[in-house]
Amino acid sequence: MNPFSYSVMELEKKARAIRRRIIVLNAESPAGGHTGADLSQVELLTALYFRILNCSPEQKYSDERDIYIQSKGHGAGGYYCVLAEAGFFPTGWLASYQHADSHLPGHPVRHKTPGVELNTGALGHGLPVAVGIALAAKRDKSKRRVFVVTGDGELAEGSNWEAALVAAHYQLDNLVIINDKNNLQLAGSTREIMNTDPLNEKWRAFGMDVSECRGNDMADVVTTLEGLQPDGKPHVVIAHTTKGAGISFIQGRVEWHHRVPKGVEIELALEELKDE
Repeated sequence: MNPFSYSVMELEKKARAIRRRIIVLNAESPAGGHTGADLSQVELLTALYFRILNCSPEQKYSDERDIYIQSKGHGAGGYYCVLAEAGFFPTGWLASYQHADSHLPGHPVRHKTPGVELNTGALGHGLPVAVGIALAAKRDKSKRRVFVVTGDGELAEGSNWEAALVAAHYQLDNLVIINDKNNLQLAGSTREIMNTDPLNEKWRAFGMDVSECRGNDMADVVTTLEGLQPDGKPHVVIAHTTKGAGISFIQGRVEWHHRVPKGVEIELALEELKDE
């Protein structure tokens, strides 16, 4: 059971707080950050950690805890802000993001950051490991579920599709793959760089149960995730998001893949994120 079980309204408020932390975190980082990627996934991670996941700091070594894997490792900054808000480590640690010897490196590292389940950053590795964990849980007759968030540009990596074959073959309906489909990657549009559309048809052809949602609409995210039922198929949720969601001058702009707010941009972003 999730220790928070927040309502949709509470989740929306928490998402705004997390976005504020992301802006400050990236602005103060000595090595920059991936602001656009951090912001696009906020509703997804907030819903997972504050309503969906059977996982908490007290359960971090439990054999029955749900597992979350941040396969799009460049979204580490947003991931850390969620973990801090959920109590996995002190929020004061966020000020050390990407500093020398920090607990919070530029990509997730399990032995450095409480709550991180897998070292990620080299794209295409999160899903294969998630499949292995889900298969082990099935064989152990565990109630554990395994969630993994991938970027849409990441799906050009062939290892994802090999993992999908295995997941479908072993009927891993304890696996939930969430595609953060913001349609942009490092150098431009995913459709122009490596088109994976129609993504829903591809996943279904691999034997997946496929759902779609508006990934920056908290109510839709919650309804979709809570509607997944064990049916003998792995689950894929295609979450249609906006890169940089929540900040008017950042969202939908490819240059914010690896850019951080500076000067007046920080003030403008935080002003937009005031509690309603």
